[in-house]
Amino acid sequence: MSRTRVFSAAALAAVSVLALAACSSGSPSGPAPSESEAAGGSAGGELTPITVGLLAIAPAAAVQYGIDEGIFEEHGLDVTVQMAQGGAAMLPAVSTGQYHFGVGNPLSVLTAASQGVDVRIASGYSFSLEEGEDINAVVTRAGDGIESWKDLEGKKVSVNAVKTQGDLTIGEAVEKDGGDPTKVEYIEVAFPDALAQLDGGNVDAVWIPEPFLSMAVGAPEKYSIVGHPNQEAIPGLPTMVTFTSGAVAEDTELIEAWRGAVADTLAAATDDREGFGETIAEFTGMPEAAAANLRLERLDAELDPQVITDLSDLAQKFGFLESAPDLETVILD
Repeated sequence: MSRTRVFSAAALAAVSVLALAACSSGSPSGPAPSESEAAGGSAGGELTPITVGLLAIAPAAAVQYGIDEGIFEEHGLDVTVQMAQGGAAMLPAVSTGQYHFGVGNPLSVLTAASQGVDVRIASGYSFSLEEGEDINAVVTRAGDGIESWKDLEGKKVSVNAVKTQGDLTIGEAVEKDGGDPTKVEYIEVAFPDALAQLDGGNVDAVWIPEPFLSMAVGAPEKYSIVGHPNQEAIPGLPTMVTFTSGAVAEDTELIEAWRGAVADTLAAATDDREGFGETIAEFTGMPEAAAANLRLERLDAELDPQVITDLSDLAQKFGFLESAPDLETVILD
């Protein structure tokens, strides 16, 4: 069967261009479709239009891959992508129905839910690696004497944003190593600038993901890997989930169509590493060679609720959540 390929002008822009821009030929965003629409559209086989919020990062490119390969269409969905400047901007757009779904950090979703924002986790998406070389790490200058998590006491560590999974998992790693996590000072530095700040002596260590981690690993004369904090805190920690609003969640047929499309998309992207790499390069503006060799998260739509419970408990332990979210409501069955 031939498939219609839908290309996004916004998704083909460079990573630095994060302005909101629609992609694909779908309808503009609006209220959630009815269950009859979600069942596959009209008798004429029309697709159900949905709007999905994405960040311009490599794992999120899997959604674009699924659009390009016609997988979402096979599940009756006509997807319009909106590129968000960050998870904080995406959450209210999802909760108010401007976007039907978003793909973002589970801790941000839990934080929003604990503050009364009407968001629900619809499925898994991407996960850090339980063992071996993970997709993010804490890096320091070679020869600086920072060799363990406890050595970060009294040091400045850069993260892309405070009160997120970076400083949360680092704090747990430091505590498990017998250190005092309250004595680590976190400095907000954008990922692309982190290694330069480390080189300049403005921070003592940096928390960085791919592709910046591979740059550090490839220069052992300059940099040393302290460790992978996700593996210390919660092995296999989800880096992104898909989420929606309570109103959209009531449309069970749409949720099932979305979950099926996401599951098939992530499986296909995993199996087609070369093709997915090409989509990553287009979606992020990353050089094709870098995208082809990028260490990626594990992509999977399945989500064990226990890992979200563990994340919620850890966030409460370190005061990242003011109150415990109602996980029985937040995590859709």
